[in-house]
Amino acid sequence: MYQASTPRFANILRNLSALIDKADAHCAAKKIDPAALTVYRLYPDMFAFTRQVQIACDTAKGAVARLAGVEIPKHEDTEQTFAELKARIAKTVDFLESVPAAKIDGSDEKEVVLQMRSGERRFKGMQYLLGHAYPNFYFHVTTAYNILRHNGVEVGKADFIGKP
Repeated sequence: MYQASTPRFANILRNLSALIDKADAHCAAKKIDPAALTVYRLYPDMFAFTRQVQIACDTAKGAVARLAGVEIPKHEDTEQTFAELKARIAKTVDFLESVPAAKIDGSDEKEVVLQMRSGERRFKGMQYLLGHAYPNFYFHVTTAYNILRHNGVEVGKADFIGKP
């Protein structure tokens, strides 16, 4: 369970941070206000880039904390700049890597309870990781990537996947 969670989340979050570097360089080269990207959303009822990054971080730290049975760190959702988003990602990765593998391994049958808008959802650890946390995490990272790509930032699949 550790190998299927912490290193996977950390790797993709580092890739997301590198995507933000490319977005920052793009804005500098094109003389674009970075806020044009941080507040951009693909459709009016979708979250903006900043919120996509925040939710990806929240999903990763929440999954690892729940599987390990430790408290989920609270991060205020106040980021507005690329630098602040990168700092949030770094804090999240630091947390992920601070949780020992022994606390996560063996959590495949552990009960995980989530309070959702639609009510309480109960999962076994493996079902939660693979059926809920992964899809939610990758949805928000992919949407952040797509916002950058849609706005002309030169990123590709190799940037998203990185070096797993």
